[in-house]
Amino acid sequence: MPDYRAHFDFDIRFANGGGLTGEAFRLDVPSADISQRDLELLLVGHLGLTLVGSVAITGLEIVEEPHRGSRGVDAATSGDRRVIDLSHPIRAGLITYPGLPAPTITPHLTREDSRAKYAPGTEFAMDILTMIGNTGTYLDSPFHRYAEGPDLAGLDLSTLVGLRAEVFHLEDAWDATSRGIRPDVLADRDVRGAAVLLHTGWDRWFGAPEYGHGAPFLTREGAQWLIEAGAVLVGIDSLNIDDAESGGERPAHSLLLAASVHVVEHLTRLADLPPRGARFTAAPPAVEGFGTFPVRAFAEL
Repeated sequence: MPDYRAHFDFDIRFANGGGLTGEAFRLDVPSADISQRDLELLLVGHLGLTLVGSVAITGLEIVEEPHRGSRGVDAATSGDRRVIDLSHPIRAGLITYPGLPAPTITPHLTREDSRAKYAPGTEFAMDILTMIGNTGTYLDSPFHRYAEGPDLAGLDLSTLVGLRAEVFHLEDAWDATSRGIRPDVLADRDVRGAAVLLHTGWDRWFGAPEYGHGAPFLTREGAQWLIEAGAVLVGIDSLNIDDAESGGERPAHSLLLAASVHVVEHLTRLADLPPRGARFTAAPPAVEGFGTFPVRAFAEL
């Protein structure tokens, strides 16, 4: 079923005086045939207003457009269970992050050589994968940043599996001159206990030279807000959750991992997820003394 959003201007007058106006406002709506009155009530509820005397909506246009998570509109549901892969495949030679080595795959036992070791008609391939932990779509544990923090083997699986996902579709919430994601665009959601997934659309450049420059990121203030709001995990489909062009500062990593909030970077296909209603999983292998490793991140709808 398609999603719909209403585009309009509004003027709200309060019963006890004063008012509020908005231009080119956009709001998720449950259907294309929503009535004017229901839209007015939805707007008031989304803004969390009280003592409203009147609402005037003008220039209304209902368009088919993915929901962004407006209050009062439930995520579309289907009777069929769907699993959406949110990970980039790993292959020999893949460049995930400029300057880091690409993985190599070499044979330990070829199929041809294995035939001498097993019964006729039985053969196996055993290969050696050499790679840095920061390859493909990966998770950062606190040990990645802090020597005393839990390593991959010390993570609680309940904080990695089947998390309620709050997906923020932010493709139009940043630009080349203001790449940072601030708390203002996150503050209308309850993220306590949730995996917060930041959809910027930057994954379209993954594997290309453009991926390494001008990428969106989470600001220090945004990271602090998510910690205080109770997020369990924060994922992004960009080069880094921090500004990789800041000269080495990593405030989002430092704050989130100090608070035991997991970080997942280089996600993909977040556009396929609704703002709410999905369950997110990103579990790495339990490697002792290791801080970051690729995950098969996925969402269940």
